Amino acid sequence: MSKKSPLYEIQTELGKGMELANCRKCGCMKDTLESLRSSDSSFPQEVESSNLLKDIERWRDQVEPIKYACLGCEYCFPAVAMNIFNQAYPEEALRTQSLSCLFEVRDQTWPPVPGEYFAFCEGPSCPVAVSTLGNVELAGRLAAIRPKELCLVGKTETENIGIEKVIKNAITNPAIQFLLLAGRDSKGHRAGSTFLALAENGVDEGMKVIGSPSKRPILRTLTRQEVESFRKQVQVVDLIGCEDIETIAKKIRELSETSKQSCSCELALGEKTPVLTSAVSVLEAVEPAKIEMDRAGYFVILPQPGKKIIIVEHYSYDNSLLRVIRGQNARNIYSKIIQNGWVTQLTHAAYLGKELARAELLIERGLNYIQDGAYLVRSDAEP
Repeated sequence: MSKKSPLYEIQTELGKGMELANCRKCGCMKDTLESLRSSDSSFPQEVESSNLLKDIERWRDQVEPIKYACLGCEYCFPAVAMNIFNQAYPEEALRTQSLSCLFEVRDQTWPPVPGEYFAFCEGPSCPVAVSTLGNVELAGRLAAIRPKELCLVGKTETENIGIEKVIKNAITNPAIQFLLLAGRDSKGHRAGSTFLALAENGVDEGMKVIGSPSKRPILRTLTRQEVESFRKQVQVVDLIGCEDIETIAKKIRELSETSKQSCSCELALGEKTPVLTSAVSVLEAVEPAKIEMDRAGYFVILPQPGKKIIIVEHYSYDNSLLRVIRGQNARNIYSKIIQNGWVTQLTHAAYLGKELARAELLIERGLNYIQDGAYLVRSDAEP
């Protein structure tokens, strides 16, 4: 395979990403590998004859439990790889499906979609929302000076779920007339470029943003009505790349001077918006009425910080030690336990996974671990 071919570039980008611990735990990498794998039956012949599919299978086995949906990295290896694929094989790209991300929409509060936002909708003349794109720190700095014309500020890391959240929060507050894009745009996800393309072109029948250069600019949790409402209500202003607080604040004031509408959260909450905000049902989790013990026994978790391992002792209910499992991380241990059928209750498996993850995290941070208040686990315990 030529080093100049798109397939070589894709393999190179994914390979570099899989060398990074953060990438192996990120939903971006898993999403990309799953999307490419799910499309293997429709791959062009040159893809099938390459080693890409074999590498994808190998990398899928190396992906670790996902700890974050997206880190918003300025250079996202899987996003860049998928962009190369989309550009090289546009017809095949339309067939690939990304994993769907759903989020909670809250009633009778604003913003209705929770996230890492600073909301200041308290009085008149605040028609500007600001997305700092991949720069989280910039959002905090802007919130600290709090221009009176500012209604909402926060990051937008991805070209799909991130944009969907912004749209839902904007169209449920008619005071917002401007979305100012500032901060650096990630090279992989290109959320800022997707916002500009959305404002200019809208979406196609598949809810894909027309003209976006991004990896997955498909707005799956929105309706066309919501998108068009956003485009009619909100003017997207390009200040991408600017990270100077004074320049951004000045632009916010300039935009506010052209506004014809004052900000009122009472209006946003008190009047029904004509837009139907689509979302899945949200069920309230409560304390279980009854907890059944696992007939296979119980586990005592013993972290070993000095050795950077975790020891797990498996006991029967007559307190007989059945076995000892040891491993370097939570996944290895609970996988071993599940594979051998040493846990038979789903609730017990969930509890065990939670406690092992806590133990692993506390070892990494050099802190003591107490197992759910049930056992005081000695950090110096030996197997």
